[in-house]
Amino acid sequence: MSDALAELDHMLPTLSWVQIADRKGGAIKLSPIETAPEPRNLRRIKNEVARRWSAVPLIDVLKEAILRTGCLEKVASLTGGGHLEGQVLAERLMLLIYAYGTNCGIRSVTSGAHPHTEEELRYVRRRYLSAEVARMVAVEIANATFAVRDAGLWGAGSTAVASDSTHFRAWDQNLFTEWHSRYGGRGVLVYWHVERGSVVVHSQTLKASASEVAAMVEGAIRHGTTMKVEGNYVDSHGQSEIGFGITRLLNVDLLPRIKQINHVRLYQAEPGDAARYGRVAPALTRPVRWDLIATNDDQVIKYATAIRTGTASTEAILSRFTRSASHPAYQAMLEIGRAQRTVFVARYLRDRDLRRQIEEGLNVVEAWNGANAVICYGRGGEISTNRREEVEMTALDPPGGAGVRQHPHAAGRPGRRAVGGPAHPGRPARPDPTVLAARPPLRRGQAEHGRPAADHRPRWRAALRSRRSARHPRG
Repeated sequence: MSDALAELDHMLPTLSWVQIADRKGGAIKLSPIETAPEPRNLRRIKNEVARRWSAVPLIDVLKEAILRTGCLEKVASLTGGGHLEGQVLAERLMLLIYAYGTNCGIRSVTSGAHPHTEEELRYVRRRYLSAEVARMVAVEIANATFAVRDAGLWGAGSTAVASDSTHFRAWDQNLFTEWHSRYGGRGVLVYWHVERGSVVVHSQTLKASASEVAAMVEGAIRHGTTMKVEGNYVDSHGQSEIGFGITRLLNVDLLPRIKQINHVRLYQAEPGDAARYGRVAPALTRPVRWDLIATNDDQVIKYATAIRTGTASTEAILSRFTRSASHPAYQAMLEIGRAQRTVFVARYLRDRDLRRQIEEGLNVVEAWNGANAVICYGRGGEISTNRREEVEMTALDPPGGAGVRQHPHAAGRPGRRAVGGPAHPGRPARPDPTVLAARPPLRRGQAEHGRPAADHRPRWRAALRSRRSARHPRG
């Protein structure tokens, strides 16, 4: 901490974008970073992607991800087996994942051109597809993506994730619906953890009144994938002094984007730092209470170990501390967080590359949030169920079936040029036939963009007529 303050004080005259002085609106004044230039071939890549795959149905992308990763092979073993054949079970699970991932519902998916009825799909949903299974499928797809990703195209593996929440609207009668002041509407929150290559590593549902700091910590340490998370990008509302304290104890580097940085105060490492570091003195406040940290060191380690091992959730511990803000362990964590935030802010002010890195990471998760409105289009994007597991399935299946979103075909296999073959004029490229040769396709018939294949024959009308004629025979 002393080294961070000393380095900021030494470099401050050379930093043209930072000013620290006594001001009524705050001591720190930070200029925004310049817009990065657009890569040379970005527009050409976008145009080529749009030419090849602009009209690929979502169900095809999901099917391709399932066949390439084999993410459904462990479902039967996890749920205790069953009497269904593997291919039949895979087809029904895929339709269920699509139903929850797009928020269309099971009844809408049963209208497609496939032999599976609504009763059969609901049985598979009750018997095989739980929130635990959906989370396992999400982990399998993420791990498969990490395993086949081409470092030449996507860069080296990242150890940092970006996290943010998305607001899903819900009906007023929904028991989980709460009004959210920041989003200005009723609904529930889904909190995502997305790595820099646009792969979701964790998702969870939250109430509007829940702590996003607790959700950030839970996703960073209990995501379940092979990725080693060492850093977490968050927006201003995802960081606090207690958040810095907990992440420091868990060896996770909290990297927030601080909007109102003019109101941030730096803490002194030792008494007399204000005189020792004169250039940053206007932004300094009282020294950190190291004696309080030393006195409650064992209690702090006990709570951090409980969070890491899962014997207690971060939300439960923070709720307990909120009810008793004078708890000595909580006060010690706050002092640790103040020291850690001082170190981070000193680095944040002098390192423009760090600021750009945080902006890039948060842009990824913001783009992910924007995709939700396109993919989760059913029922106008509103969650209508009152069952907690159903709400969790809606949140888990978009990344779990991320077939729809995180498709691991980008790297491909050695010696393979691309996913699709040459495109027919006016028609998108089809999936690689060699990948699907081992098994027949899970979906039959043609489909509209973004919807499962529809069977336009009014079978329900014929069944209704037959029942009416049986009840009221003529003559």
